[in-house]
Amino acid sequence: MTDSADTPSFRLAYVPGVTPAKWARIWAERLPDTRLVLLQTSPAEAAGLLREGAADAAFVRLPVDRTVFSAIPLYTETTVVVVPKDHVITAAEEITLDDLADEVVLHPLDDVIGWEQPPGEPAFERPATTEDAIDLVAAGIGVLVVPQSLARLHHRRDLTYRTLVDAPQSEVALSWPQDVTTDLVEDFIGIVRGRTVNSTRGRAQQTPAAEQKKDERRKPQQSGAPRRGTAAGTRGRGGGTKSGGGTKSGGSRRGAGGGKPRRRS
Repeated sequence: MTDSADTPSFRLAYVPGVTPAKWARIWAERLPDTRLVLLQTSPAEAAGLLREGAADAAFVRLPVDRTVFSAIPLYTETTVVVVPKDHVITAAEEITLDDLADEVVLHPLDDVIGWEQPPGEPAFERPATTEDAIDLVAAGIGVLVVPQSLARLHHRRDLTYRTLVDAPQSEVALSWPQDVTTDLVEDFIGIVRGRTVNSTRGRAQQTPAAEQKKDERRKPQQSGAPRRGTAAGTRGRGGGTKSGGGTKSGGSRRGAGGGKPRRRS
């Protein structure tokens, strides 16, 4: 893909809670001539960006439609419950779903946990966004269950969170359209999978001139190389050039006219 100035670029979307800084830094080191464009998007809009070609790849939360998109799972997040700092739940470092049975648990419309049945008591109305739900937690309306990265993203000094050990977890993945796996997508796959710049997997890297010379020196010489063949040919023509073409076994030293004839008795 290219931007308006015809400069090569790679457009990477990411959902809230995902921090692409590490991968962006590696991209800048390995492909300095290709600009990485970061696009923050909501979980609901990420698939549309990929489908419409507005992004080349995206960090998303699973599941995705595998009939349309390819996906590489990257990591699974810890699930936590966000509560006011003076809430009774803060007495423990880890809690279970049973501990939420009597709590009003907020279930925003952009929830990413994917509950079959949310725990606790439902709120009178579902908040539109996770950010709205955080405000309601601060107001003492209820508690909120989210991946740990979202709890950190929406951190407030009057709120804290505790690990929810038996809750479903959110899995983050790199996704892209199945029918558009470009060279730049392959490059980024290599980065997120931790491949080195010289890795043989993925997109082939050009061999530097110095490495080409090393490869040439490693190649075995052919059996008919000129230097070796000339020496062998000289020795193989009846005794070498010093004897004038004769051989030791044929008595040619006397027959070549260079020796005295034997006297007859």
